[in-house]
Amino acid sequence: MVVILDKHATEEQIDNVIKHLEGYGFQVHKSVGAEKIILGAIGVKPDFDIRKISILDGVEEVYRVTTPYKLASRSFKEENTVIKIKDVEIGGKKVVMMAGPCSVESEDQIFRLAKVVAEAGAQILRGGAFKPRTSPYSFQGLGEEGLKLMRAAADEYNLLVITEVMQINHIELIEPYTDIFQVGARNMQNFPLLKELGNVKKPVMLKRGIAATIEEWLMSAEYILSGGNPNVILCERGIRTFETYTRNTFDLSAIPVVHKKSHLPVIADPSHATGIRDQVPPMARAAVAAGADGLMIEIHDDPENALSDGPQALYPETFKNLMKELKLIAQAIGRDL
Repeated sequence: MVVILDKHATEEQIDNVIKHLEGYGFQVHKSVGAEKIILGAIGVKPDFDIRKISILDGVEEVYRVTTPYKLASRSFKEENTVIKIKDVEIGGKKVVMMAGPCSVESEDQIFRLAKVVAEAGAQILRGGAFKPRTSPYSFQGLGEEGLKLMRAAADEYNLLVITEVMQINHIELIEPYTDIFQVGARNMQNFPLLKELGNVKKPVMLKRGIAATIEEWLMSAEYILSGGNPNVILCERGIRTFETYTRNTFDLSAIPVVHKKSHLPVIADPSHATGIRDQVPPMARAAVAAGADGLMIEIHDDPENALSDGPQALYPETFKNLMKELKLIAQAIGRDL
């Protein structure tokens, strides 16, 4: 249920409405927009008489939200969510770039690539310290040592850090080193992990599951939002279909669909979506044109010997050229890069 308050409602009236909602057993989330204040009342109460709330002083309108995701919905918050981390805004006018290797392999490697990321004009260094791999015999990451190396490299070049969290007991370990927690596609419906990330203060980027519908993806975001963390970023990284010429099928249409359904920012990951180096730049260009709020790109200066996902990593020069192309596309649709 959504409760729209009169723009002239006093704090006393707002508190009274919240008190009544909580008294009826609803969990209340407050959203303050430019023109109005909205209260999201979460709770399964199909027989609740909304007139009990509509008669209260300060209430302008009350209506039920028919979508199963409430806090992620445009009904709850009309304005786009803009997530601010230091001097970087995700979801605003600027298209934010995240780049780096699939895995942190060594100190020399991550420092070299962090320099490339910064020189190209990207803002966020990506890299895995704990890697979920299909095979148990594949490289699983450097663990905490990898986190330390990535944090040091990012700080050296004034970059933010995004890295993947795979399990609940890693949250506390990873938090001091990262600026954004990443939840991978395999964990999109790891609900205990999502609930725990609802309690953290830092933003969470939620990748779409390998066979998830858009509604299932938004419902997973709802777990984090309902836990109290409003800073959720969605990431389209391709879904599994019958097609075999690409690693996944990049669902570009998901970007405008999600923007219509939700206020949350949407990042695109063409590296995982295609899995093939020469397909990444055209899909990156298409994603920006489709309205993505940012991109996540894998790069490596020696991809033939990379410990994970070398075939989809761009060479540094290719990445730098791509950044120049993306800037022109962003400008063409009224955005910056």
